[in-house]
Amino acid sequence: MASTGVIDDYVTGLGRALRGPRGHKLDMVTEARDSLLDAAEALEGGGLDRAEAERVAVEEFGPISVIAPGYQEALSVAAGRRLAAVLFVTVPLTTLMWSVIWQFFPVAVSEYEARPVWFVPVARGLDILQMLIGLLGGVALFALGRGLRRIRRPLRVTRALALFVWAMQPVVLALSVALMVGSRGPAGFSDYPPGVGMSLVSHALWMVQLYAATRCLRFSRHVPAPVPV
Repeated sequence: MASTGVIDDYVTGLGRALRGPRGHKLDMVTEARDSLLDAAEALEGGGLDRAEAERVAVEEFGPISVIAPGYQEALSVAAGRRLAAVLFVTVPLTTLMWSVIWQFFPVAVSEYEARPVWFVPVARGLDILQMLIGLLGGVALFALGRGLRRIRRPLRVTRALALFVWAMQPVVLALSVALMVGSRGPAGFSDYPPGVGMSLVSHALWMVQLYAATRCLRFSRHVPAPVPV
């Protein structure tokens, strides 16, 4: 039975109080509305009129100030899982694709000899760092998924992962720029279509990672402490 009274007002208020991934938020609000409607219909079947049944159902469900923090934490954790999945997939994939690019890009022997002594250690360090970031994303994805029941404070995992991304992105960018400078371009790279395309893809993925991390920080910051009943 459709509702146009207390339940709709309550659900609207709950939706306005929450911030998070749109799909997850919609699912939560819809589930809350369905639960309230079922409760109201049961109360109505017990003899209450519709308006009173909705009022009692909402009262038993709990004030928004009490319910919203738990919902908001779940939404923040969902955003954390999304960020973890992005890191787990995109960072190792980017590293692998760059490795393939450099295997086929023609570089003269003289260019290899002209590179500074720090070039190879920095290049290897960057590859290791990116693989570690991807591995951390995989660990966080498991922790915020199947391992969620064993974590007491998943919100901290979400925030820590987001802060880690913001801390590591400047480091990765600085190392990447250093390698470009150390390789002196390299010569002809700006006219090499696969390399140019991969550069664009890399920058786009960096932006996606930062965007996902920013959303995690914003959503998790929105979680208030439950108001005592």
